Amino acid sequence: MEITVTKTTAPKAKPPVDALGFGKHFSDHMFVMDYTEGKGWHDARIVPYGPLQLDPSCAVLHYGQAVFEGLKAYKDANGNVLLFRPYSNMNRLNQSNDRLCIPQIDVEFAVGAIKKLVELEQDWIPESPGTSLYIRPFIIATDPFLGVHPAQTYKFIVILSPVGSYYKEGLNPVKIFVEDEFVRAVRGGMGFSKTAGNYAASLKAQEVAETKGYSQVLWLDGVERKYIEEVGAMNIFFKIDGKVITPMLNGSILAGITRDSSIQILKSWGVPVEERKISAEEVFEAHKAGKLEEVFGTGTAAVISPVGELCWKGEKITINNGEIGATSQKLYDTITGLQSGKIEDTFDFVVRL
Repeated sequence: MEITVTKTTAPKAKPPVDALGFGKHFSDHMFVMDYTEGKGWHDARIVPYGPLQLDPSCAVLHYGQAVFEGLKAYKDANGNVLLFRPYSNMNRLNQSNDRLCIPQIDVEFAVGAIKKLVELEQDWIPESPGTSLYIRPFIIATDPFLGVHPAQTYKFIVILSPVGSYYKEGLNPVKIFVEDEFVRAVRGGMGFSKTAGNYAASLKAQEVAETKGYSQVLWLDGVERKYIEEVGAMNIFFKIDGKVITPMLNGSILAGITRDSSIQILKSWGVPVEERKISAEEVFEAHKAGKLEEVFGTGTAAVISPVGELCWKGEKITINNGEIGATSQKLYDTITGLQSGKIEDTFDFVVRL
């Protein structure tokens, strides 16, 4: 399928690096492709970034049939554009599509479309340390009809945003609140899918946590309410007595791309990694025993986010004196080094344009 390109006649001024934030600014163009039942995906195009025209009865507005992904583009020292694991993101998008009855996309074509869009917008890629071009592919149901069933028409859209740090703390440790009242997902639900509804379900607990001075919520399982699952915007890891432990993928946890990258890298260093159930009680007991060495989150937005404090049932613990740990720092340096081309990619993570 050919991708047509219509360039903007009114290019926007690039925001200054110190004003980037996260997800606040958007580039000049976006990719759009339509799906119609019986016709398949069609009309692939790059057009000027702008509002979408949707019918008030549009299915996504009423029944939440929406999925999305997040990945990043970087420039190396020679100005070459690099993407980090785009095929993994598009394969995961198809897993989300399957759960929400959305038609599969062609992974090769989708990655090619992202490459073409990023190549057109490469001047939007910031080059200061800690910055990148965030890529947001998403699919929404567009049927103008009220009725609970899978839609017959969809839009696949990709937008781009130059970004800085996801958390205001940057690489400094964040404070996390362990949620024991609200539930985000259960096995058999949509927790493993990257869908809008999962994030809507997290908002109330996030709002409460923020009023208490915490950056994010750490979710427990929705059945026994004791086993740790993930943070609202990232997977979670615990270094206990020399071993790195992360909750296993059980159907209610997102299979994070940075999570998988971190596991591969840690194992390549000879660090023991366990993917298993781990309870909040085990973590707090490990802290009392002096065995909890580090806690860190992994995700596309923040890459590696060290955790300096956990609060569970009114009890607060400080991890590693509230400082970033050696493993967290080394992982951050390695992943960002791979992403920027400063470190040789022996994992085949990086795709060059």
